[in-house]
Amino acid sequence: MKSQKSNPSSPKRSATIAVLIAVLLTFGLISLYDFTFADRYTYIEAEAEASSSPSPGIVRACNLTRGEWVPDSEAPYYTNLTCPFIDDHQNCMKFGKPSLEFMKWRWRPEGCDLPRFDAARFLEAMRGKSMAFVGDSLARNHFKSLLCLLSKVAQPVEVSTTPEIDVTGRTVRRDYRYGSYDFTASLFWSPFLVKANRSSTTLGLGLWDLHLDTADARWAAHVAEFDYIVLSDTNWFFRPSIYYEGGRVVGRNGAASGAVPNASEIAVPRAVRAAFRTALGALAAPGRFRGKAVLRTLTPAHFENGEWNNGGDCVRTRPFRRDERALGAVEAEYRGAQVDALREAEAAVRSNGGELLMLDITEAMDLRPDGHPSRYGHLPGGSVEGNFVVDCLHWCLPGPVDLWSELLLQMLVDQK
Repeated sequence: MKSQKSNPSSPKRSATIAVLIAVLLTFGLISLYDFTFADRYTYIEAEAEASSSPSPGIVRACNLTRGEWVPDSEAPYYTNLTCPFIDDHQNCMKFGKPSLEFMKWRWRPEGCDLPRFDAARFLEAMRGKSMAFVGDSLARNHFKSLLCLLSKVAQPVEVSTTPEIDVTGRTVRRDYRYGSYDFTASLFWSPFLVKANRSSTTLGLGLWDLHLDTADARWAAHVAEFDYIVLSDTNWFFRPSIYYEGGRVVGRNGAASGAVPNASEIAVPRAVRAAFRTALGALAAPGRFRGKAVLRTLTPAHFENGEWNNGGDCVRTRPFRRDERALGAVEAEYRGAQVDALREAEAAVRSNGGELLMLDITEAMDLRPDGHPSRYGHLPGGSVEGNFVVDCLHWCLPGPVDLWSELLLQMLVDQK
């Protein structure tokens, strides 16, 4: 016998049911949108190389951004003796990092094996093309990693020009040419992606004027030259900054409270989102960029027992297990700001013939506290780029950072 239910014809009950149905439908639509977006940017058909089979298979719907680090007896791809492009700041082998076990791991995504980086395949796919890396010192970290990975097959020649030097003392643009492949890899120094000037206020050289609605022309004026562009940034936004839009002050971050006390404080993630939206918008201008642009998400630092300037260090010798570490709220917020900017710019870039992709390495790199130089990016008593002695922000070469190019190969070559 069916159980008795209350009268469905009751107007009050009917209204309640209608509201519940509406809420559930709305939630379902939002979830479907988020799932569709995640499917487009984090799930990629990955080629799996099974050790038991000489021919690789295809694993579909493999989530390259979620997984775990597993031991790898075949690593590394290169050493400080075989690659001439490693900056001293990341040359952990040269400066005697006590444990080199950080090189002996590889990323295993959920549902598949990630193929090893094939330098010959990458260079052949890039024949006649050009690629630019745009961002801060972590963009340079990625760029040098790629040059090292490719060095097993070919050595580039740096194009000789009169360099433009940034106010921070860094070269704005560097170009490396692989002549036999007609491939050029370029590096643009642009730590905010948008127009930025050192302020002349009383806070001195540590204060920045950021024009959140104006892309940095030093790279944005050249986007039509490139088939691929890899954008990344976030760390410099923590520096004391005043924000401008339309040439007017619209706010500041908390670190600049003494410079313009009457200006409203704007949360840094909002500035990050605005800057990435502007940078990606530079790729959407009609007729300018028709290639593939990749937004690389942030990588967490791993200072423990203090910050970079008050005793913090990173001395762990193994990756975290996946169930041992949850992504911090701050990192999740900044990654979310990048994702939001990409969502907002995607349609405009696509309508002008380009394509936006997301290289989401945040979770994978959050699990690698062992892969930073710590004190081993300089001689004893020295410092990293004149600022700090202990480096738990950048990544050793070789090291976990090589994953970024493994994933880039999948996104730009195997899945095109």
